[in-house]
Amino acid sequence: MQTKSDFDTNQRGTEAFVAALPKPIADFVEANARLDVDGMLMPFAADAVIVDNGHRHAGHPEIRTLFEDEVVAVKAIFTPDSVRNEKGKIVVEGPAYGDFKGSPIRFTYGFTLENDAIKALEITL
Repeated sequence: MQTKSDFDTNQRGTEAFVAALPKPIADFVEANARLDVDGMLMPFAADAVIVDNGHRHAGHPEIRTLFEDEVVAVKAIFTPDSVRNEKGKIVVEGPAYGDFKGSPIRFTYGFTLENDAIKALEITL
């Protein structure tokens, strides 16, 4: 398991990478680093859908609950280290660190953007 100081070093190393992401994705990642639920929710369209390892969460109320229960509760912070375009999606990969078994765990986030907002997000291991 990595230590808090390892995480802090990794986080500083991702700041330039995050700044280069499309604004809605960068805003989401930056808010996640602060464990700021309102900030994480803001870049999502009102009717956005997140599919998190096969579980569907539609609209801001369900997405807020997901962030509160599965992100903030375990202090899960996603630190992206790669990005690519794939079939109309922006695919961002990297580890998530937090207070959960197996931390860090590597995730793949597939974002679909529409009108400067996140319309859909698919999260897989």
